[in-house]
Amino acid sequence: MIAAPRDQKVFASARLRFLAQGIEAFLTRELPQYFGPVLRERLAQEIVHLVDIQLPAREFLRPGQCVWNAISEQTRPDSPRRRLVPVVLTLTNEEDVRQLAEGVPMSQIASQATARLCCEAHQQGALLSMRDIGLLVWRDNATVSTLRQKWEDGHDQILPHPGSLQDFGSCVTHKAAIVRKAIYEKKDPRRVAAETRHSQRAVDHYLTDFNRVRTAYAKCPQMDFVCQTTGLSRNLVQQYVNLLQINEKKS
Repeated sequence: MIAAPRDQKVFASARLRFLAQGIEAFLTRELPQYFGPVLRERLAQEIVHLVDIQLPAREFLRPGQCVWNAISEQTRPDSPRRRLVPVVLTLTNEEDVRQLAEGVPMSQIASQATARLCCEAHQQGALLSMRDIGLLVWRDNATVSTLRQKWEDGHDQILPHPGSLQDFGSCVTHKAAIVRKAIYEKKDPRRVAAETRHSQRAVDHYLTDFNRVRTAYAKCPQMDFVCQTTGLSRNLVQQYVNLLQINEKKS
């Protein structure tokens, strides 16, 4: 099987954030026997046209804001029954412009804005991925991730997004923060849960897995041995070993 191009793999599903594609997905899921792809697309376009005519203008939106359909925090992005939530997001505001006028580096303001977008979506019951933000501000995922991590490092706080709250994607920032705070800074796990926006159960789970990996790795620093002993996946073991090596060097 020929692998899909990277851009297709990363951005194709983002089309579901828009109304017409959302309607097509609904018809495909709920009425697959009645509509073919051409009719589904045409019907979705007609419904969107009707909605555009009937809906009142969104006067409540302020300059610099937009509406975006983000993944509900109650469903995972890879769930077949994922649910989207319309959220109002502030791409830029008066404070951003004021800071720019005062000479604050744009990269710093972009980092603040990334944090603001994550928090605004979470307050409305949704989670923004770095791809979502990248599409809104025309930046690639890696750049947005760097901006997010810069804010998190500067504020010693984990922002809400699918990687941190749902373990979705390759993000390990939340694991690193939880391990560092609880194991190496010896903070109370309850405080760590609050600082990292995680449940107590999730924090305990991460710490248990980390300690299992640390014990097995100390006995035999071989990936196969650690994976077999802990029963964890190779990718997850590697994440914890990396955290172990980084923090043990510092201590």
